[in-house]
Formats: sequence, structure tokens, C-alpha cells
Amino acid sequence: MHIPTCTSITPLSVLPLSFSFSSCNKIPSLILAMACFHFLKKNTMEENIKKEHQDYTSDGAIDRHGHPAVREKTGDWVAAILILVNQGLATLAFFGVGVNLVLFLTRVMGQDNADAANNVSKWTGTVYIFSLLGAFLSDSYWGRYITCAIFQLIFLIGLVSLSVSSYIFLLKPSGCGDKELPCGSHPSYQTVLFYVSIYLIALGNGGYQPNIATFGADQFDEGDPREQHSKIVFFSYFYLALNVGSLFSNTILNYFEDDGLWTLGFWASAGSAALALALFLCGTPRYRYFKPSGNPLPRFCQVFVAAARKWNVKVLQDDKLYQADQQFPIKEGRKMLHTQGFRFLDKAAFITSKNLKQMEENKCSPWSLSTVTQVEEVKCILRLLPIWLCTILYSVVFAQMASLFVEQGDAMDTKVSSFHIPPASMSTFDILSVAVFIFVYRRVLDPLVARTMKSKGLTELQRMGIGLVLAIMAMVSAGLVEHWRLKHAIEDCNECEGSSSLSIFWQVPQYMLVGASEVFMYVGQLEFFNGQTPDGLKSFGSALCMTSISLGNYVSSLLVAIVMKISARDEMPGWIPGNLNKGHLDRFYFLLAALTTADFVIYVAMAKWYKYIKFQGTNQNEINKQDPEFGL
Repeated sequence: MHIPTCTSITPLSVLPLSFSFSSCNKIPSLILAMACFHFLKKNTMEENIKKEHQDYTSDGAIDRHGHPAVREKTGDWVAAILILVNQGLATLAFFGVGVNLVLFLTRVMGQDNADAANNVSKWTGTVYIFSLLGAFLSDSYWGRYITCAIFQLIFLIGLVSLSVSSYIFLLKPSGCGDKELPCGSHPSYQTVLFYVSIYLIALGNGGYQPNIATFGADQFDEGDPREQHSKIVFFSYFYLALNVGSLFSNTILNYFEDDGLWTLGFWASAGSAALALALFLCGTPRYRYFKPSGNPLPRFCQVFVAAARKWNVKVLQDDKLYQADQQFPIKEGRKMLHTQGFRFLDKAAFITSKNLKQMEENKCSPWSLSTVTQVEEVKCILRLLPIWLCTILYSVVFAQMASLFVEQGDAMDTKVSSFHIPPASMSTFDILSVAVFIFVYRRVLDPLVARTMKSKGLTELQRMGIGLVLAIMAMVSAGLVEHWRLKHAIEDCNECEGSSSLSIFWQVPQYMLVGASEVFMYVGQLEFFNGQTPDGLKSFGSALCMTSISLGNYVSSLLVAIVMKISARDEMPGWIPGNLNKGHLDRFYFLLAALTTADFVIYVAMAKWYKYIKFQGTNQNEINKQDPEFGL
């Protein structure tokens, strides 16, 4: 008897219409054909679903239509390169205004040096304060793509407004604004228009900056080993793009604006910002997106309220802690695993008998019972704050490049043959140092450490510590140069072009050391805060880096004021007088080196105390390789 098989039977879908069911001996074959066809179709569908599932990213990213992101069609370096170019152009546009803003205020707006410097400090601080606003809107409501697009548009509007108002109103009489011809006074409405323009620039750039770094990192899937490595490399290239953009504005645009061609410089900045926005929008079909997680403040408050309600409860068993449940509409992202520390907060996730009864009645409130992920979000932020505070003093060192380094260089021999070197242009060596050390670290140092220590290389905390050490060396180098400059000082020189015969090129080591420290500190910061913040607070992590720079500038100004107050005597003008030959700038540098050394000691203690966050499904061996317990 012939037994029909799945391969020998004609499927039901291709049977002729004249097929007759009257022959009973054909019924078994027909039933078997139907069964085999259904089996083959089901297997084919399962294989297709499995194949499609493997093509999706594993981090929950979506495409522009809201569907799960397909790995080959979205993100990766195609999208990341567009974002890097966007960052370089936007940085060029921003520093095209910021680098010479103090000169514009004195030459065009008629302000004195003190008022101009004070207004620039307020404006710069406002830029970084707005970064917190941009991060909040991005993480909570708009998402990173929409936030970046909106704030870039505001940035462009501010630049166009500044360019138009400068050309029509401010640069009068024609040709004013250079070293020789100051501009006339301006009516109040023109002054208001100017300030509205520059603060639109501050709002746009501040809200955009923390989100573009995180949005770039979103283009790489942490669940894929190749893309995870690319994500780490991206932050180095991101910081390099920032420095390349500032290099162009600090040289080419700086030259035009210093020569009085303000309108040309501002329009060049506006054109750069317009091109940056256009390139950013061009990548829309290719980007990977993440949905915003909602306002985090209620989630944080719920943890503290729930813990306070159970202040007398003793938490003894971790298995009684409450993890995410569908009855709470909380957008937490990936679930976070429980960690030790801050035991009081664990009470918020402890399930009491009262909570059990409320859950049975479906009346349990998140204000009385929080999830483990909510509790770990709060713990994460509390652990990050000491590390973040330790980075502020580094930013004080970084702030010296734009202030005291320039004043020191101005008091040195700035001539090479008949060519005069602007002291501010020495920052070019800092930018070149960043480019060189990014290459050295990625191609030489990190692979060498990985082979030697049989690990994944230096952790972010270790790199940030190295950045602090290099910052100490930079301050010691600057102090020694200043000490040597005073030995070569030209006596009784109050108005001469150079007050010391020591060449300005002796400043190169301190600029190079600061540049090297940036590669370890700021790039490490970007990676660390992006990787160690919960899924719903990634932009907030990037904003922490910017607020560190902002507070560093404020602390630097406060420290200078305190030092001048203490060091000034009846016959002593203080450490940092107008004529540096009569002061002791070297002592201020050595003071910063001592303070940074103390900060480094505290940082090491905080880094050893820090516990890395753990997401559900994360390989524990990967966590151990990063944990400070295994070597800072």
C-alpha cells in the first residue's frame, strides 16, 4: 500500500476545481495533504518571524514610523556621521559668536571691560543652564529628535536675528567695530533686540547640546557587540567634532571679527547653523528613536513618599521587593536589578500586608508601593552626584584656558620674526592635542591596557581619574612657566607690548596637557553619564557634563575674587594684578594644582564606593569588569 508523504502530495491550494470528493479512497490523501500544507506553512511563518526578530535591534529602538528598528536599515555609522558633522557645524556657529562676544560688547555696544566680561559670563552660564531644560523636555515629553530639531531652529533664528540687527542697526557708522573706530550709542530697542538675539542663541544651543550627544549614542545597539564598541568610539569622535568646529571659529572667524567684519562673521555662523539643521533633518529616515519616558519627578517623589510611609518597616529579604507590574502605567524602560546601599529607599518597594490587600483589590497606588526599577533610578542619581561634584574642580582648571592662560601669554614675547601671535590662538595646541590623544588612546593605549590586564581596557572612572592627574600636571607646568616668566620679566614695564622676554611657545606644554586631560575626563564623562543613567534620563546624564563646565566657570571666578581679596595688601596688588610682573600668578596655578590633588583623592574614594547600575538580562561578568571593586 502506498503511504503518501508531505513531499508527494499536491497541496489543497493547487487542486483543480473539478476535483471530486466522491472517491473515498482519496479522502485520507486529501486530509494528509491539508495537514502537511498547514505544517509547512506554519514552519515557514515561524522561520520568517524568527529571522525578522533577529534583524531588529535589541534595545527597544523604533524607526520614524514607530515600528521596531531594523538593524540594517537604521542607525549605525551612517546616521552617526550625519550627527557628527551636524555637531561640528553647530559648534562652529556657536563659537563664531561666543569667541569674540566680549569684543563686540566693548567695541560695538560701548560697554567697559568689566561690564562686558560680566555679561559674557552670565551669557555663557545661561547656555549651560538651558541644557537642563533641553534634557528635561527630551527625556520627559518630546524625545531627543524633536528636541534637537526645535532647539536648532531657535538657535538659527537667534543667529539670523543677530546678523540682521547688527547690519541694520548696531554697526553704525559704517565700518565701525574694529580696533580704531568704536560704534556710537544705541537706542534701548536696539539693545533689547541684541540681547534677545544672543539669548535665543544661548537657549537654542543650550537645549540642543546635551541631546545631540545622547541621540548620536542612540544610533548604536548596546546588545550587539560590534555596535556596543562603536558606541564607545562615537563619544571620542563627538568630542573631536566639537573641537574641529571650534578650531575653525577660533581662527578664521576670529580673524574676520577682530578686524571689524562682524556681519560677515555672524552670517557665516548663521549659514553654518542652517547647513547643520538641514543635514540633521536629512537623516530622519535613517535614525533610531526612543520614546520619552514621561516626567521623572513624580516617579522620584513616589519613592521618597512610599519609603517615608514605611519608615518603621525592616527590609530583610530582597525577594519581597516589588518589581514592575502591568497595573502601574509607568514607562521605566529596561528593568533595573536591585543593588545594595541606600537601604532606606528599599522600603518603598517592600510589599507589606496592606499593599497585598490593595493589590488584590486593584487599588494599589504608586505613592505607597514603588517598583525596584523606580528605587534604583533614585539610587543611581544619588550615586552619580558625588562623582559629578568631583568633576567641577576639573572644569575650574579647564576654564583657565580662556582666561588666565591668555593673560599670561599676553605678558610674554608674542613675536616670531615680524609676525605677532595672538595669545588666544594658543588654544589651537589644545585642539591639536585633543585630536592626537584621541587617536593615541583609541589605537594604542586602550588596546595595550586590554592585552596587559586581560580586560576591556580602562573603565570610564579610571579615565576620568587620569584626566584629573593630567590637569594637576597642567597647572604645575603653567606655574613653572609663570615662575620662569617672572625671572625674565622686563623691569618697570607697564605699557610695553611684552612684559617678559620669555617666548609664548613655553605655554605649549600646559595647553597640550589640558587637551590630553580633556580626552580622558570629558570623553569619559560623556560615556559614563550616558551609560550610568536610567533609560528615561539619558539626556539628563549629558546635561550633567555641561553643568559641570558651567559651575567650573562660576567657581573659577569666585576663587579668583577670594584670592585677590586675601592676597591684596597695602603695598601688594595681589596675585593676579593688571600688571602680572607685580603679582604671583604662579602661586595661583600651584594653588589650583593643590586643590585638584585634594579633589583627586576624594574622587578615588567616591569611585571605589560607586556601584554600577545593573539592567535585567545584563551579563554579570560584564558588570564585574567595570565595577570599581575590580580596580577603580
